[in-house]
Amino acid sequence: MDRLDNTIRPYAWGSPTAIPHLLGTEPTGEPQAEMWMGAHPGAPSRTGRGTLVEVIDADPERELGPSAVAKFGPRLPFLLKILAAGAPLSLQVHPDLEQAKEGYADEERRGIPVDAPHRNYKDANHKPELICALTEFDGLCGFRAPLEAAGLLDDLGVDSLKPYVDLLHAHPEDAALREVLTAILTADPEEMSRTVAEAATACTRLGGAYAPYADIAHHYPGDPGVIAAMLLNHVRLQPGEALYLGAGVPHAYLNGLGVEIMANSDNVLRCGLTPKHVDVPELLRIVRFRPSDPGVLRPEASPDGEELYETPIDEFRLSRYVLPEAGSAHDLTRATPQILLCTAGSVRAGEHDLTPGRSVFVPAGEKAEVSGTGTLFRATVVA
Repeated sequence: MDRLDNTIRPYAWGSPTAIPHLLGTEPTGEPQAEMWMGAHPGAPSRTGRGTLVEVIDADPERELGPSAVAKFGPRLPFLLKILAAGAPLSLQVHPDLEQAKEGYADEERRGIPVDAPHRNYKDANHKPELICALTEFDGLCGFRAPLEAAGLLDDLGVDSLKPYVDLLHAHPEDAALREVLTAILTADPEEMSRTVAEAATACTRLGGAYAPYADIAHHYPGDPGVIAAMLLNHVRLQPGEALYLGAGVPHAYLNGLGVEIMANSDNVLRCGLTPKHVDVPELLRIVRFRPSDPGVLRPEASPDGEELYETPIDEFRLSRYVLPEAGSAHDLTRATPQILLCTAGSVRAGEHDLTPGRSVFVPAGEKAEVSGTGTLFRATVVA
């Protein structure tokens, strides 16, 4: 197996302290948002044999295994991250696989450069993802029931929100949500900025359930995404709990440290809380307008100590081991590629000693015995 040297991305919303605290390093004073583990071409992990992209390209079947190559092609189909949100991320959705293929082909036909700021589809893949909390973790996930959202908006006492409140009382529910989100994102920018300012003042005054939206408005003053965020479920994960985010589900991460895994894609349609491009017509085509429970996941334990986070897709499979005794060993050998990530304590993986934030890549079929006292996340595929 290969010890991984991973890139930390300094996005503006990142916490300046959470990842350094996990790694036991000194903060630089700059935001440290995500540490990437995998073979994404934007920031592949480095090994003693070259980047993980180079290692896999040299012999895909040896590194990934014949079954994974047959199912996903000669590439690692997931990206594992440590994510540290110090401020809200953009409100966003991801396309399903068919939508991604159609959108990518259309933008290719129209000659839109892949790096153009108004490009929606960077690739032809979908981007389901899972976030597992390492600390308390706040996020938004899926639509509230329209009547619940109407009550939340109405109690702010902001006159310019009354039309949205009325729309949310309409039927059917999916049409009501579609109309309100459309109205929010297409409103006159100056009028919306005033509405958001009034709503932010009311959220600050009311506190409680409104506190997350006051914080969002502090980071994104005047952004229509502040009002759009109030249509969504707010959820606070406790350490070890997770959220699965499938296609078309609007979501945003607000604050906290977690382990995130996703299909290897950059396709994002933004709804707000961002200075970046918002393509309203395409967004409305992708969003699934139905109320839903956030669906907090708790891991299912097996007799061998593996705690699995069940998801309905095959590009990734995330589980964890909480190792209570230094003398006990677990054989994690698997016919598919793996990344093993330590998040607490001290874990021995093969010949490598892993402390929090350290990881290894295990080629398909290679012996993978772990021991120690700590927490180890295991990322692989279903093939």
